[in-house]
Amino acid sequence: MAKVKPFRGVRPPREYVTEVASRPYDVLDSEEARQEAAGNPKSLYHIIKPEIDFAPGHDEHSPEVYEKAVENFNAFQKNGWLVQDDKEHYYIYAQTMNGRRQYGIVIAANVEDYMNGNIRKHELTRRDKEEDRMKHVRVQNANIEPVFFAFPDNKELEEIIRTVTAGTPEYDFVAPDGFGHTFWVIDDDALISRVTAEFARIPYLYIADGHHRTAAAALVGNEKARLNPNHCGDEEYNYFLAVAFPASHLKIMDYNRVVRDLNGLSPAEFLEKLEHNFEVIDKGELVYEPSGLHNFSLYLEGRWYSLTARPGTYDDADPIGVLDVTISSDLILRDLLGITDLRSDKRIDFVGGIRGLGELKRRVDSGEMAMALALFPVSMKQLMDIADTGNIMPPKTTWFEPKLRSGLVIHKLD
Repeated sequence: MAKVKPFRGVRPPREYVTEVASRPYDVLDSEEARQEAAGNPKSLYHIIKPEIDFAPGHDEHSPEVYEKAVENFNAFQKNGWLVQDDKEHYYIYAQTMNGRRQYGIVIAANVEDYMNGNIRKHELTRRDKEEDRMKHVRVQNANIEPVFFAFPDNKELEEIIRTVTAGTPEYDFVAPDGFGHTFWVIDDDALISRVTAEFARIPYLYIADGHHRTAAAALVGNEKARLNPNHCGDEEYNYFLAVAFPASHLKIMDYNRVVRDLNGLSPAEFLEKLEHNFEVIDKGELVYEPSGLHNFSLYLEGRWYSLTARPGTYDDADPIGVLDVTISSDLILRDLLGITDLRSDKRIDFVGGIRGLGELKRRVDSGEMAMALALFPVSMKQLMDIADTGNIMPPKTTWFEPKLRSGLVIHKLD
Protein backbone atom coordinates (compact mmCIF):
# COMPACT_ATOMS: atom_id res chain seq x y z
CA MET A 1 0.00 0.00 0.00
CA ALA A 2 1.24 3.52 -0.76
CA LYS A 3 2.47 5.34 2.32
CA VAL A 4 2.37 9.11 1.90
CA LYS A 5 2.26 12.10 4.22
CA PRO A 6 1.62 15.85 4.18
CA PHE A 7 4.61 18.13 4.71
CA ARG A 8 5.56 21.71 5.54
CA GLY A 9 6.22 22.99 2.06
CA VAL A 10 8.82 25.66 1.32
CA ARG A 11 7.40 27.86 -1.41
CA PRO A 12 7.32 31.38 -2.82
CA PRO A 13 4.87 34.02 -1.62
CA ARG A 14 2.19 34.57 -4.23
CA GLU A 15 3.71 37.79 -5.51
CA TYR A 16 7.01 36.06 -6.33
CA VAL A 17 5.86 32.76 -7.81
CA THR A 18 6.22 33.67 -11.48
CA GLU A 19 9.75 34.95 -10.89
CA VAL A 20 10.80 31.91 -8.84
CA ALA A 21 9.18 29.07 -10.81
CA SER A 22 11.25 27.49 -13.56
CA ARG A 23 11.39 24.63 -15.99
CA PRO A 24 12.96 21.39 -14.63
CA TYR A 25 16.75 21.21 -14.53
CA ASP A 26 16.97 18.49 -17.19
CA VAL A 27 14.99 20.07 -20.04
CA LEU A 28 17.48 22.83 -20.82
CA ASP A 29 21.22 23.31 -20.83
CA SER A 30 23.28 25.73 -18.77
CA GLU A 31 23.33 28.48 -21.38
CA GLU A 32 19.56 28.32 -21.88
CA ALA A 33 19.09 28.54 -18.11
CA ARG A 34 21.50 31.48 -17.96
CA GLN A 35 19.45 33.31 -20.59
CA GLU A 36 16.09 32.55 -18.96
CA ALA A 37 17.37 33.73 -15.56
CA ALA A 38 19.02 36.90 -16.92
CA GLY A 39 18.10 39.88 -14.79
CA ASN A 40 16.06 37.74 -12.37
CA PRO A 41 17.82 36.99 -9.07
CA LYS A 42 14.71 35.12 -7.86
CA SER A 43 14.84 32.45 -10.59
CA LEU A 44 15.05 28.91 -9.23
CA TYR A 45 17.75 28.23 -11.82
CA HIS A 46 20.17 29.84 -9.35
CA ILE A 47 19.45 26.84 -7.09
CA ILE A 48 18.88 23.94 -9.53
CA LYS A 49 21.44 25.05 -12.16
CA PRO A 50 23.84 27.14 -10.04
CA GLU A 51 26.56 26.96 -12.69
CA ILE A 52 24.78 29.94 -14.29
CA ASP A 53 26.35 32.09 -11.55
CA PHE A 54 29.80 31.22 -12.89
CA ALA A 55 31.46 32.02 -16.20
CA PRO A 56 30.18 30.04 -19.19
CA GLY A 57 31.99 26.72 -19.49
CA HIS A 58 32.55 26.33 -15.75
CA ASP A 59 32.31 22.67 -14.68
CA GLU A 60 28.75 22.25 -13.41
CA HIS A 61 29.85 19.31 -11.22
CA SER A 62 32.64 21.14 -9.40
CA PRO A 63 32.44 21.46 -5.58
CA GLU A 64 32.02 25.24 -5.72
CA VAL A 65 28.91 24.86 -7.90
CA TYR A 66 27.23 22.60 -5.35
CA GLU A 67 28.27 25.06 -2.61
CA LYS A 68 26.73 27.89 -4.61
CA ALA A 69 23.45 25.96 -4.80
CA VAL A 70 23.30 25.81 -1.00
CA GLU A 71 24.28 29.47 -0.66
CA ASN A 72 21.53 30.48 -3.07
CA PHE A 73 18.89 28.29 -1.40
CA ASN A 74 19.72 29.86 1.96
CA ALA A 75 19.65 33.36 0.43
CA PHE A 76 16.21 32.75 -1.11
CA GLN A 77 14.86 31.86 2.33
CA LYS A 78 16.61 34.76 4.04
CA ASN A 79 15.23 37.18 1.43
CA GLY A 80 11.70 35.83 1.83
CA TRP A 81 11.50 34.53 -1.74
CA LEU A 82 10.91 31.05 -0.31
CA VAL A 83 8.98 30.63 2.94
CA GLN A 84 8.14 27.44 4.85
CA ASP A 85 4.49 26.75 5.68
CA ASP A 86 3.70 26.66 9.38
CA LYS A 87 1.87 23.31 9.22
CA GLU A 88 1.86 20.15 7.12
CA HIS A 89 -0.23 20.25 3.97
CA TYR A 90 -0.99 18.35 0.84
CA TYR A 91 -1.35 20.50 -2.27
CA ILE A 92 -3.22 20.21 -5.57
CA TYR A 93 -1.34 21.13 -8.72
CA ALA A 94 -3.17 21.53 -12.05
CA GLN A 95 -1.46 21.88 -15.42
CA THR A 96 -3.20 23.16 -18.53
CA MET A 97 -1.99 22.55 -22.08
CA ASN A 98 -3.97 23.17 -25.26
CA GLY A 99 -7.20 23.47 -23.29
CA ARG A 100 -6.67 20.14 -21.51
CA ARG A 101 -6.15 20.11 -17.73
CA GLN A 102 -4.68 17.44 -15.44
CA TYR A 103 -4.77 17.54 -11.63
CA GLY A 104 -2.08 16.08 -9.38
CA ILE A 105 -1.79 15.76 -5.61
CA VAL A 106 1.51 16.97 -4.16
CA ILE A 107 2.67 14.43 -1.58
CA ALA A 108 5.66 13.32 0.42
CA ALA A 109 6.21 9.77 -0.91
CA ASN A 110 7.84 7.07 1.17
CA VAL A 111 11.47 6.00 0.61
CA GLU A 112 10.79 2.42 1.69
CA ASP A 113 7.99 2.18 -0.89
CA TYR A 114 10.61 2.85 -3.56
CA MET A 115 13.12 0.41 -2.10
CA ASN A 116 10.58 -2.44 -1.86
CA GLY A 117 8.91 -1.86 -5.24
CA ASN A 118 5.63 -0.31 -4.12
CA ILE A 119 6.71 2.65 -6.23
CA ARG A 120 7.05 0.99 -9.61
CA LYS A 121 9.42 1.94 -12.42
CA HIS A 122 9.54 1.21 -16.13
CA GLU A 123 12.98 2.57 -17.09
CA LEU A 124 16.57 1.76 -16.24
CA THR A 125 18.64 4.42 -14.48
CA ARG A 126 22.32 5.25 -14.79
CA ARG A 127 24.36 5.43 -11.61
CA ASP A 128 26.31 8.51 -12.75
CA LYS A 129 23.10 10.47 -13.28
CA GLU A 130 21.70 9.24 -9.96
CA GLU A 131 24.84 10.34 -8.14
CA ASP A 132 24.72 13.86 -9.60
CA ARG A 133 21.15 14.33 -8.37
CA MET A 134 22.03 12.70 -5.01
CA LYS A 135 24.72 15.33 -4.48
CA HIS A 136 22.14 18.09 -4.92
CA VAL A 137 19.72 16.45 -2.49
CA ARG A 138 22.49 15.84 0.05
CA VAL A 139 23.94 19.35 0.02
CA GLN A 140 20.53 21.04 0.12
CA ASN A 141 19.04 18.55 2.59
CA ALA A 142 15.88 19.05 0.55
CA ASN A 143 14.00 17.85 -2.51
CA ILE A 144 14.03 21.03 -4.57
CA GLU A 145 12.18 19.57 -7.57
CA PRO A 146 9.28 17.09 -7.51
CA VAL A 147 9.08 13.77 -9.31
CA PHE A 148 6.11 12.84 -11.50
CA PHE A 149 3.96 9.88 -10.39
CA ALA A 150 0.75 8.25 -11.58
CA PHE A 151 -1.72 6.16 -9.62
CA PRO A 152 -4.76 4.05 -10.57
CA ASP A 153 -7.92 6.15 -10.67
CA ASN A 154 -9.57 6.56 -7.26
CA LYS A 155 -13.06 8.06 -6.81
CA GLU A 156 -12.41 9.37 -3.31
CA LEU A 157 -9.25 11.23 -4.32
CA GLU A 158 -11.04 12.61 -7.40
CA GLU A 159 -13.76 13.94 -5.08
CA ILE A 160 -11.14 15.58 -2.86
CA ILE A 161 -9.55 17.18 -5.93
CA ARG A 162 -12.94 18.56 -7.01
CA THR A 163 -13.67 19.89 -3.51
CA VAL A 164 -10.32 21.66 -3.14
CA THR A 165 -10.17 23.10 -6.64
CA ALA A 166 -13.61 24.65 -6.24
CA GLY A 167 -11.87 27.10 -3.92
CA THR A 168 -9.51 29.98 -4.66
CA PRO A 169 -6.05 28.86 -5.83
CA GLU A 170 -2.86 29.97 -4.16
CA TYR A 171 -1.12 30.36 -7.53
CA ASP A 172 -2.60 30.67 -11.01
CA PHE A 173 -0.39 31.73 -13.90
CA VAL A 174 0.62 30.96 -17.46
CA ALA A 175 4.33 30.26 -17.93
CA PRO A 176 6.30 31.69 -20.87
CA ASP A 177 5.86 28.42 -22.76
CA GLY A 178 2.07 28.95 -22.73
CA PHE A 179 1.26 26.19 -20.23
CA GLY A 180 -1.00 27.05 -17.29
CA HIS A 181 -0.09 26.21 -13.69
CA THR A 182 -2.62 26.40 -10.85
CA PHE A 183 -1.91 25.44 -7.24
CA TRP A 184 -4.13 24.99 -4.18
CA VAL A 185 -3.19 24.37 -0.54
CA ILE A 186 -5.18 21.67 1.30
CA ASP A 187 -5.57 23.24 4.71
CA ASP A 188 -8.51 21.28 6.16
CA ASP A 189 -7.28 18.63 8.61
CA ALA A 190 -10.13 16.26 7.80
CA LEU A 191 -9.31 16.40 4.08
CA ILE A 192 -5.62 15.90 4.83
CA SER A 193 -6.44 12.77 6.82
CA ARG A 194 -8.65 11.47 4.00
CA VAL A 195 -5.85 11.91 1.46
CA THR A 196 -3.44 9.91 3.63
CA ALA A 197 -6.00 7.17 4.25
CA GLU A 198 -7.03 6.89 0.62
CA PHE A 199 -3.46 6.59 -0.67
CA ALA A 200 -2.97 3.81 1.90
CA ARG A 201 -5.61 1.84 -0.07
CA ILE A 202 -3.71 2.22 -3.36
CA PRO A 203 -1.37 -0.74 -3.88
CA TYR A 204 1.23 0.94 -6.09
CA LEU A 205 2.42 4.31 -7.33
CA TYR A 206 4.06 4.50 -10.76
CA ILE A 207 6.96 6.69 -11.86
CA ALA A 208 5.70 8.47 -14.96
CA ASP A 209 8.65 10.80 -15.49
CA GLY A 210 11.85 11.43 -13.52
CA HIS A 211 13.35 8.02 -12.79
CA HIS A 212 16.77 9.47 -11.92
CA ARG A 213 15.35 12.10 -9.59
CA THR A 214 13.18 9.49 -7.89
CA ALA A 215 16.12 7.13 -7.42
CA ALA A 216 18.32 9.95 -6.11
CA ALA A 217 15.71 11.20 -3.64
CA ALA A 218 14.97 7.72 -2.32
CA LEU A 219 18.63 6.67 -2.11
CA VAL A 220 19.57 9.77 -0.10
CA GLY A 221 16.70 9.10 2.30
CA ASN A 222 17.82 5.49 2.65
CA GLU A 223 21.40 6.66 3.17
CA LYS A 224 20.32 9.01 5.97
CA ALA A 225 18.43 6.18 7.66
CA ARG A 226 21.52 3.94 7.61
CA LEU A 227 23.74 6.66 9.04
CA ASN A 228 21.37 7.64 11.87
CA PRO A 229 21.95 5.40 14.93
CA ASN A 230 18.64 6.65 16.37
CA HIS A 231 16.62 6.09 13.20
CA CYS A 232 13.00 5.28 13.98
CA GLY A 233 11.24 5.59 10.59
CA ASP A 234 9.15 8.71 11.02
CA GLU A 235 11.91 11.24 10.24
CA GLU A 236 11.23 13.62 7.37
CA TYR A 237 14.12 12.16 5.35
CA ASN A 238 12.06 8.98 4.98
CA TYR A 239 9.95 10.88 2.45
CA PHE A 240 10.52 12.76 -0.79
CA LEU A 241 8.63 15.23 -2.97
CA ALA A 242 6.28 13.96 -5.68
CA VAL A 243 3.21 15.03 -7.63
CA ALA A 244 0.87 12.07 -8.18
CA PHE A 245 -1.75 12.18 -10.95
CA PRO A 246 -4.70 9.86 -11.56
CA ALA A 247 -3.69 7.75 -14.55
CA SER A 248 -6.69 8.82 -16.64
CA HIS A 249 -5.58 12.47 -16.36
CA LEU A 250 -2.31 11.79 -18.15
CA LYS A 251 -1.61 11.60 -21.84
CA ILE A 252 1.68 10.21 -23.09
CA MET A 253 2.94 11.88 -26.24
CA ASP A 254 4.77 10.20 -29.09
CA TYR A 255 8.56 9.94 -28.93
CA ASN A 256 9.93 9.82 -32.45
CA ARG A 257 13.19 8.86 -34.17
CA VAL A 258 15.41 10.48 -36.79
CA VAL A 259 18.32 8.58 -38.39
CA ARG A 260 21.35 10.02 -40.18
CA ASP A 261 21.77 7.39 -42.93
CA LEU A 262 20.17 4.29 -44.43
CA ASN A 263 23.05 1.94 -43.61
CA GLY A 264 24.26 1.81 -47.22
CA LEU A 265 20.81 1.21 -48.71
CA SER A 266 19.26 3.42 -51.36
CA PRO A 267 15.80 4.79 -50.48
CA ALA A 268 14.22 2.34 -52.96
CA GLU A 269 16.11 -0.61 -51.42
CA PHE A 270 15.12 0.52 -47.91
CA LEU A 271 11.43 0.70 -48.86
CA GLU A 272 11.64 -2.69 -50.55
CA LYS A 273 13.14 -4.31 -47.45
CA LEU A 274 10.45 -2.71 -45.27
CA GLU A 275 7.82 -4.62 -47.29
CA HIS A 276 8.89 -7.91 -45.67
CA ASN A 277 7.47 -6.92 -42.28
CA PHE A 278 5.24 -3.93 -43.04
CA GLU A 279 2.48 -2.93 -45.41
CA VAL A 280 3.97 0.22 -46.98
CA ILE A 281 1.66 2.89 -48.44
CA ASP A 282 2.94 6.08 -50.06
CA LYS A 283 0.96 8.98 -48.54
CA GLY A 284 2.55 11.74 -50.58
CA GLU A 285 3.84 15.10 -49.40
CA LEU A 286 1.21 15.88 -46.75
CA VAL A 287 2.19 15.07 -43.16
CA TYR A 288 0.92 11.64 -42.14
CA GLU A 289 0.36 10.74 -38.46
CA PRO A 290 0.28 7.13 -37.21
CA SER A 291 -3.38 6.04 -37.06
CA GLY A 292 -3.14 3.52 -34.23
CA LEU A 293 -1.14 0.77 -32.57
CA HIS A 294 1.36 -0.94 -34.91
CA ASN A 295 1.04 1.80 -37.54
CA PHE A 296 4.06 4.02 -38.15
CA SER A 297 4.77 7.16 -40.13
CA LEU A 298 7.94 7.26 -42.22
CA TYR A 299 9.36 10.44 -43.80
CA LEU A 300 11.89 9.80 -46.55
CA GLU A 301 13.05 11.94 -49.48
CA GLY A 302 10.21 14.46 -49.16
CA ARG A 303 7.42 11.89 -48.91
CA TRP A 304 5.39 10.37 -46.06
CA TYR A 305 4.64 6.65 -45.85
CA SER A 306 2.27 4.60 -43.72
CA LEU A 307 3.92 1.47 -42.33
CA THR A 308 1.64 -1.15 -40.76
CA ALA A 309 3.33 -4.10 -39.06
CA ARG A 310 2.21 -7.39 -40.57
CA PRO A 311 0.53 -10.01 -38.34
CA GLY A 312 3.10 -12.30 -36.79
CA THR A 313 5.75 -9.61 -36.43
CA TYR A 314 4.66 -8.71 -32.87
CA ASP A 315 3.17 -10.36 -29.81
CA ASP A 316 0.22 -8.56 -28.24
CA ALA A 317 0.38 -10.91 -25.25
CA ASP A 318 3.89 -9.70 -24.38
CA PRO A 319 3.90 -6.33 -22.54
CA ILE A 320 7.23 -5.44 -24.20
CA GLY A 321 6.62 -7.14 -27.54
CA VAL A 322 3.35 -5.26 -28.04
CA LEU A 323 5.12 -1.89 -27.93
CA ASP A 324 5.63 -0.10 -31.22
CA VAL A 325 9.01 1.07 -29.96
CA THR A 326 10.02 -2.61 -29.73
CA ILE A 327 8.70 -3.43 -33.21
CA SER A 328 10.47 -0.46 -34.80
CA SER A 329 13.68 -0.96 -32.82
CA ASP A 330 13.92 -4.62 -33.84
CA LEU A 331 12.55 -4.71 -37.38
CA ILE A 332 13.70 -1.33 -38.70
CA LEU A 333 16.48 0.19 -36.61
CA ARG A 334 18.31 -3.04 -35.80
CA ASP A 335 17.59 -5.37 -38.72
CA LEU A 336 17.71 -2.82 -41.57
CA LEU A 337 19.77 0.09 -40.26
CA GLY A 338 22.21 -1.69 -37.94
CA ILE A 339 21.38 0.42 -34.87
CA THR A 340 21.55 -1.86 -31.83
CA ASP A 341 22.10 0.53 -28.90
CA LEU A 342 19.59 3.37 -28.82
CA ARG A 343 21.35 4.99 -25.86
CA SER A 344 24.78 5.39 -27.43
CA ASP A 345 24.55 5.16 -31.24
CA LYS A 346 25.33 8.58 -32.71
CA ARG A 347 23.45 7.80 -35.93
CA ILE A 348 20.08 8.20 -34.21
CA ASP A 349 18.38 11.04 -32.38
CA PHE A 350 14.99 11.38 -30.67
CA VAL A 351 12.31 14.05 -30.98
CA GLY A 352 9.58 14.52 -28.37
CA GLY A 353 6.04 14.75 -29.67
CA ILE A 354 5.62 18.26 -28.29
CA ARG A 355 7.69 19.45 -31.28
CA GLY A 356 5.28 17.95 -33.81
CA LEU A 357 5.90 15.95 -36.97
CA GLY A 358 6.98 19.15 -38.72
CA GLU A 359 10.22 18.94 -36.75
CA LEU A 360 10.88 15.50 -38.23
CA LYS A 361 10.33 16.87 -41.73
CA ARG A 362 12.61 19.83 -41.04
CA ARG A 363 15.50 17.68 -39.85
CA VAL A 364 15.29 15.40 -42.88
CA ASP A 365 14.77 18.20 -45.40
CA SER A 366 17.79 20.04 -43.99
CA GLY A 367 20.00 17.10 -44.94
CA GLU A 368 20.98 16.49 -41.31
CA MET A 369 18.98 13.24 -41.23
CA ALA A 370 18.10 10.69 -43.92
CA MET A 371 14.79 9.48 -42.55
CA ALA A 372 12.32 10.00 -39.71
CA LEU A 373 9.99 7.57 -38.00
CA ALA A 374 6.94 8.62 -35.99
CA LEU A 375 5.36 6.20 -33.50
CA PHE A 376 1.85 5.95 -32.05
CA PRO A 377 2.05 6.99 -28.37
CA VAL A 378 2.28 4.45 -25.57
CA SER A 379 -0.80 4.32 -23.32
CA MET A 380 -0.81 4.67 -19.53
CA LYS A 381 -2.19 1.12 -19.36
CA GLN A 382 0.81 -0.18 -21.29
CA LEU A 383 3.18 1.71 -18.99
CA MET A 384 1.52 0.34 -15.85
CA ASP A 385 1.35 -3.21 -17.26
CA ILE A 386 5.07 -3.12 -17.94
CA ALA A 387 5.84 -1.80 -14.46
CA ASP A 388 3.52 -4.38 -12.86
CA THR A 389 5.26 -7.27 -14.63
CA GLY A 390 8.72 -6.06 -13.62
CA ASN A 391 9.68 -5.28 -17.20
CA ILE A 392 11.66 -2.30 -18.45
CA MET A 393 10.63 -0.20 -21.43
CA PRO A 394 13.10 0.29 -24.27
CA PRO A 395 14.93 3.65 -24.20
CA LYS A 396 13.13 6.80 -25.35
CA THR A 397 9.60 5.36 -25.21
CA THR A 398 7.51 7.92 -23.31
CA TRP A 399 7.26 11.71 -23.49
CA PHE A 400 5.10 13.56 -20.98
CA GLU A 401 3.93 17.15 -21.39
CA PRO A 402 3.57 19.53 -19.77
CA LYS A 403 6.55 19.11 -17.48
CA LEU A 404 6.12 19.88 -13.80
CA ARG A 405 7.06 23.46 -12.99
CA SER A 406 9.85 23.57 -10.39
CA GLY A 407 9.78 25.98 -7.47
CA LEU A 408 6.07 25.85 -6.60
CA VAL A 409 6.88 23.87 -3.47
CA ILE A 410 10.01 22.31 -1.94
CA HIS A 411 10.33 19.54 0.66
CA LYS A 412 12.97 19.78 3.40
CA LEU A 413 14.44 16.57 4.81
CA ASP A 414 14.55 17.73 8.43
